[in-house]
Amino acid sequence: MPSMSRRTLLRSMAAGGAAVSVPGLLTACSTSSGDSDVSNAGKKLAPWPAYRPGKGPQPDLAPTEAGVQAGYTSYPADLVKSVSRTPGDGSTVKVMSVSFGTPPKPASANRFWAAVEKALGVKIEYTIISQADYQKKMATVMAGDTDTLPDIINLFSGFVLPREGEFVQRRAEDLTPFLSGEAIADYPNLANIPTHAWQDMGRIGGRLYGIPLERPLPGSTLWLNQDMFTDAGMKEGWTSEDFAAVAKKATSGRTYALGAAQGSLFGNGMHAASHRAPNEWAVTEDGTFLPGWADERFKATIAFQAQLRKNGSYHPDATSISQIDLTTLYYNGTVGSMQDGFGAYLPKYRESQGKLTPAAALPYSVGGEAGGIIAARRSFGYTVLKKAKKERIELLLRILDYLAAPFGSEEWELVHYGVEGTHFTRGKDGSPTPTKLGEIENNTNLPLKYLAEGPQVLFVPGMPDAVRALHAWQQKTVPHAIRNASWGLQSRTKNSQGTTLKALLEDAVTGIIAGRLPLSEWDGVVKTWRSRGGDTMAEEFAKDYAANT
Repeated sequence: MPSMSRRTLLRSMAAGGAAVSVPGLLTACSTSSGDSDVSNAGKKLAPWPAYRPGKGPQPDLAPTEAGVQAGYTSYPADLVKSVSRTPGDGSTVKVMSVSFGTPPKPASANRFWAAVEKALGVKIEYTIISQADYQKKMATVMAGDTDTLPDIINLFSGFVLPREGEFVQRRAEDLTPFLSGEAIADYPNLANIPTHAWQDMGRIGGRLYGIPLERPLPGSTLWLNQDMFTDAGMKEGWTSEDFAAVAKKATSGRTYALGAAQGSLFGNGMHAASHRAPNEWAVTEDGTFLPGWADERFKATIAFQAQLRKNGSYHPDATSISQIDLTTLYYNGTVGSMQDGFGAYLPKYRESQGKLTPAAALPYSVGGEAGGIIAARRSFGYTVLKKAKKERIELLLRILDYLAAPFGSEEWELVHYGVEGTHFTRGKDGSPTPTKLGEIENNTNLPLKYLAEGPQVLFVPGMPDAVRALHAWQQKTVPHAIRNASWGLQSRTKNSQGTTLKALLEDAVTGIIAGRLPLSEWDGVVKTWRSRGGDTMAEEFAKDYAANT
């Protein structure tokens, strides 16, 4: 994923008038006294917001209750209006979110920024945190005074923040009175967020504190250079033996079938799911939580990947290359595959034109048992609001309601593409096509989409066949998605020690696959993880699970 240097990030925020504080390690936190009970056990649970589907164009490819997304093979000709009035009051709103883009142009010279401010009716001061600096920056923010908090804060689910639940419970507004049950009807676009996103976000102490960023069910996906793999013998219904043979055949000279980035465990997600290993946590019928790391199928996954590496199928820099550099190698044909989120399909298809045909890999079978895919957390993260008076909270919720406009609406088009004639023109099918200015001024570099967003749909501008292929892939794989049973649940041990404990496991996985550690070390690593907090996490998740069911 794109990242920027710390110096560049701070310079960008200063130029843009955003609030700046220097990231630092969390050595002490005002929210960390330990007397807060974020568990849902024993609490009266706030009802989930009442789901009210939004009005919009009918999809060309229908969604399913199992989780297959709605697909649009062309851009809607008639856009709906999803917001009846300007939400703001002319005041200044301070916001903060993660970013995977490059720093935006400052507000004074950014026409996209200005257009969004005009539509929202507020001035936006934006603190943008690169993914690379997110943990350190958030630790500093969480340790600071409440008065210095931004009005709107995005909490990215890609990292375990220290005592995140306690921070939210003490410093963020309890949104239960505004959003729980039928109360959310005052915010129609927020009411259009499906219940599964709220559930995967979860409650804290029985209450609702955030607004989830809904995401599709497929998670980490192995993206293939389709022609390279087909020429090497890829076929539907392949086995693990077939996969290994195809990867070896597709590798020659300085071309490698398998690419992986630093921290990805050699692209472990697809292989673990194909082996039917639990997705971190599984739950039994009696409510017992079982760690996927201790499952024999996960151990078999490590052994399989170690063999692929020994066969020479992986790029030799699989433990050190960045995700952004790996993406470059994928587009230029040096590697024939790479792991990325399913949501990366849009840049994959857009940037691959004239170079290769991307395809999401189908799982292989192991020992005669069909493989699955990794289910994503249906909430990419969630947005919380700084404690404030009722009228201020309602204003902030109206702003988020605008940003959560559904696909096929005027508001969605503005937030995602900017102003027609300035940031985009229309393609032959009516799809927005970014101008040169739109390539610079957009919601990747000004990441409004990480504050609030409507339900995700399948759409690739000007590429209807890509949408059909993705929809067909989902129909085959979504019924076999493997879910992490801990999502939406609270565990104090995970909140306080989760990052350190997970690093212990992931370092061992990488070492074994890379050939630096023998497979025989794995059982001992898992035993250490369990004794240092893994078993306690299992007990805490089980307790919270029982309270939510």
